[in-house]
Amino acid sequence: MGPAFWAEPVNAVTNFAFILAAVFVALAWRNSTHRSAAVLFLGIWIGIIGIGSFLFHTFATRWAAIADSVPILVFILAYLYLALRHFLGLPIWAGAVISLAFVPASIAVVPLIAPMVGSSAGYVPALLTIFIVGFLMLGRDRRVAVGLLITAGIFLASIGFRIADEPVCKTFPIGTHFIWHMLNAVVLYRLTMIYHRRHEGIVPQ
Repeated sequence: MGPAFWAEPVNAVTNFAFILAAVFVALAWRNSTHRSAAVLFLGIWIGIIGIGSFLFHTFATRWAAIADSVPILVFILAYLYLALRHFLGLPIWAGAVISLAFVPASIAVVPLIAPMVGSSAGYVPALLTIFIVGFLMLGRDRRVAVGLLITAGIFLASIGFRIADEPVCKTFPIGTHFIWHMLNAVVLYRLTMIYHRRHEGIVPQ
């Protein structure tokens, strides 16, 4: 509602959901058999995403916007690579090439989607990717596939709340952006745990 540090108190505080998700991932990693470095990395990065988002919703400066967006991109690329390698079984070079190609492909697609979903267009490529990998996994590991597709559904709802935020704010100042934060924390936690349980040989829930 203004330039003050706590101008968006609900949006700022709900970033704690990411920190909580990171803690849960860390606990699962600590109690695991193999203690995958990838799982630990993803967990730490979920926490970094929460910190970056908190900075953006308090300082609201250009550098804070970078601190908000870059960690999200890093998580997307890292998880895409891990999914390609360990879910779909692609070789290292293919996983790396496709992951890197995600960035220019997204840049090309976003302007086409923006007229429909506005500033949320940047997240649609990631959503579509989760759906695609989920469907591709149906013939390989149905439990992982269902887990990914459910997570994609949660992410779709999350984007819906992000899109609704601006029009809702006109009558309800708090808006719905804070729900985007909380659902996204669930999405990142689920994605990480699906990978963790697949790596550990545990049936994903």
